[in-house]
Amino acid sequence: MVGHPNEIIIGVDEKEIAEQIDRILHSEELRTSEVLRRLLKFLAEKSASGEADELKEYIVAIDGMGKPASYDPRHDSAVRIQVGRLRQKLADYYRTEGREDPIIVDVPKGRFKLHYELRPEPTTVAALPPQPGPASLEPVHPAVPLDPIPPARSSVPSSNVLLAVGGVMVLLMLFGAFALGKMQSQASTSVLGFTPELEALWQPFIGSQRPLITAIEDPLFVEFHNGSGLYMRDKNINDWKDVASSPAINAVRSLMKDTDMQPSRYYTAYGEVNSAFQIARLLGSRIQNFTVTKTSTLSYQQLADNNVIFIGVQYLFFGDQLKAMPVQAQFLPVAEGIRNLHPASGEPGLFADQYTTAPNEEGVMYALVSHLPGPLGSNDIESFTSSRSAGYVAAIMAFTNPSSAKGIVDKLKSQSGGHMPRYYQVLLRVQFKAGVPTDTECVLTRELR
Repeated sequence: MVGHPNEIIIGVDEKEIAEQIDRILHSEELRTSEVLRRLLKFLAEKSASGEADELKEYIVAIDGMGKPASYDPRHDSAVRIQVGRLRQKLADYYRTEGREDPIIVDVPKGRFKLHYELRPEPTTVAALPPQPGPASLEPVHPAVPLDPIPPARSSVPSSNVLLAVGGVMVLLMLFGAFALGKMQSQASTSVLGFTPELEALWQPFIGSQRPLITAIEDPLFVEFHNGSGLYMRDKNINDWKDVASSPAINAVRSLMKDTDMQPSRYYTAYGEVNSAFQIARLLGSRIQNFTVTKTSTLSYQQLADNNVIFIGVQYLFFGDQLKAMPVQAQFLPVAEGIRNLHPASGEPGLFADQYTTAPNEEGVMYALVSHLPGPLGSNDIESFTSSRSAGYVAAIMAFTNPSSAKGIVDKLKSQSGGHMPRYYQVLLRVQFKAGVPTDTECVLTRELR
């Protein structure tokens, strides 16, 4: 017999429920998120003891998530965001590795007591004759005019450089994934849904007749000896005119005794591809004229005529372009993190990233989401940027997840007199491990005028 929300299932003892919780805690879905594991374990214990109905957001933050005693639910939506993430993770778990588990666990919206439900017995039905129409979605192979990738022939050991091994097939995967997302837009929309908060965040794009371009960063690589397949990336250089002044590149040139160099933008990071796909899943059914391009090919005319979403480390409008914008930015991406240009009382002037790279890529970084007018003030530009891909991946997740979106919109409205600001910036604190975001918190928001 299936119980109602917040009731223990009749006929199932507490040991079976505890075993189900343990299965989820050790699943792949929660393996990389210690915050969600701790939260689920806490809510399960309180549900079993009968204390969950009395839980307050503050207690969940302190005891269930390890937040400091200074946590204030009025100004911090971390609990609501993480409970929403847990709800989504549980749904993802039961669609994959938990699809045959006997007990379904959920977190009802607006409550902290877990809901347990027995999985219905499968119903045997007679086989139906084949129906007309497509039975499956075939892989998409768009005709994108991209250069072939030359085979790698040699390598140069150096602790200061990154030799690229990937290829432009990542971009092909992106376009194929986007096309697949468009064909599955109805199914995707039913899963993700468009809550009022998602509508508020994305209204400038879904309510516009302008085409939308998603521009993904394609960083500059240097190819030594044209056709050799040996590439190098100095992450501080993204303009060919600056290559000659790079100490790392000059060191490799000297070591190789090779002065022949060519620019290459064959490669992009998985983070950009994954983020662009998430946007396509959400907006594909709402925007008909939706394209994806490389930032290096984006023209000024395109920036003026289209709505644009930018994803990557380098932010297109911060720098000389920002000076001509009709609004004044409050946060600025820098090499060390995010600079707070006009800190309020008690706010730091720099939100500094603190992380390690190889062999363990983990730590804390800050991501910045900026919604700005275009160069002529008649279109919308939104950027998702951070110093590492885990940062802007987390930012995209926050802006496409209904629960996270609610916390962000609530904070934007609370700091803007109750209305959704037309232009704004959102600062996110992202904890990550093995390059995967594990915890995302909305730190500050600013309305831009």
